[in-house]
Amino acid sequence: MKLFITDLDKTFLRSDLSISQFSKEIWNRKTKEGFLLSIATARSLKKSLEFLNGLDLKIPLILLDGAMVATSDRKAIAINALDKEISNEIIDISKKFDIEPFIVGIKDNSLNERFLYPKKLNIYQQELINSYKNDNRLRAKDKITPLEKNLKIVYMGTKKDMESLESELKNIFKNSIETKLSKDPYIDCHFLTILHPKGDKSHALEEVLDYCNFSCEDLTVFGDSLNDIGMFKKAKRAVAVKNALEEVKKEADIILPHTNDEDAVAKYLSKI
Repeated sequence: MKLFITDLDKTFLRSDLSISQFSKEIWNRKTKEGFLLSIATARSLKKSLEFLNGLDLKIPLILLDGAMVATSDRKAIAINALDKEISNEIIDISKKFDIEPFIVGIKDNSLNERFLYPKKLNIYQQELINSYKNDNRLRAKDKITPLEKNLKIVYMGTKKDMESLESELKNIFKNSIETKLSKDPYIDCHFLTILHPKGDKSHALEEVLDYCNFSCEDLTVFGDSLNDIGMFKKAKRAVAVKNALEEVKKEADIILPHTNDEDAVAKYLSKI
């Protein structure tokens, strides 16, 4: 039996945030054949389940860059969250850059999420919030204060500003946090994600492998972006879609001839 884990955005999801009927059929067919398929995404449990509606999900999902591992019926397998104290320190340091973050945290024991955002938004944050209309997780705050369990703290801005903030935070907190700096796949800016030091996809993979009683020798992963490289280094087989970043392709064992908009992952699975 083999285990396959794919990133969502720009890998398994199409650019319009849909999953084609072909990809759904291949996913469910392979699951019936005994393959184990799951995802590793920067997205939350709520949004991931919306995207994956209709897919057979037998093993845990890696969520929020790896800060949470949970089953599709909302059973927590692992949660690596930043506590309130260190989150407050991060927010205080970022004030010198005149930017407040978004915070995604856990609201209750049912793994319901809370998405906090500042009332004073920069143009990039505003564009993102506009895409989350009518989302009941959102709470606007005059002053951002963290929750007890903060799964990720996210800043959005220019590449230069995000690099400066990342350098400052890494210098102060060193190994107490994990940082991920990437170009936003949909908005013309960079985003900086602050996570628990074990809150990345690579560490979350270990939780899934332990849960399934598998080894890395059984694992194939798919991705396109920088936060997938940790998975690529751990898996037996790392597969990059055609539209992946060059840095990601360099770490891949296989580069697919198709993009996410051409059902790259499903076409690969269909031939196995």
